[in-house]
Amino acid sequence: MLTYLAIAVLALVAGLLIVAARKPDLFEVSRSATIRATPERIFALLSDFREWGAWSPYEKKDPAMKRSFKGETSGVGAVYAFDGNKQAGTGELAIVEVQAPTKLAITLDMTKPMACHNLITFSLTPAEGGTLVTWHMQGACPFMGKVMGTIFNMDRMVGGDFEKGLAALKQATERPQLVAAAA
Repeated sequence: MLTYLAIAVLALVAGLLIVAARKPDLFEVSRSATIRATPERIFALLSDFREWGAWSPYEKKDPAMKRSFKGETSGVGAVYAFDGNKQAGTGELAIVEVQAPTKLAITLDMTKPMACHNLITFSLTPAEGGTLVTWHMQGACPFMGKVMGTIFNMDRMVGGDFEKGLAALKQATERPQLVAAAA
């Protein structure tokens, strides 16, 4: 009986490894939402790392997270370093491309809980009722990442965070702006 159990476990592990080996070498996660705001208003919150606290779901994963900026907080070359708990992780975001107000590209270099190097893009296109915002991330998927992706659904995990972030971005940009009192 124990022999059959061992054979079944080995077959299961072998099957998992075969499925993982057949997965693509690149992963991609995307989510989109239409926001009733101009691309300029939305882009202002995306392109300045100081504004990420208003909408990024990762900012809320660890309120005690250490944050620092290198150089400017917006524009090509801006870097945002973070060191948080296991959920928030440790790493850096760097703005690598700005096409205001339609595209923002950022590299994500994580060191904890796992090392990775991903490219994040935000695309903003005019749409009926506002602006269609697409949050996209892609990165290399080495073999161990493929194994983990077979067990844990990366699209569902990261995509859920993207959905929360887009909802928060929608809330932050759709609420009426305070109007300064007339002098």
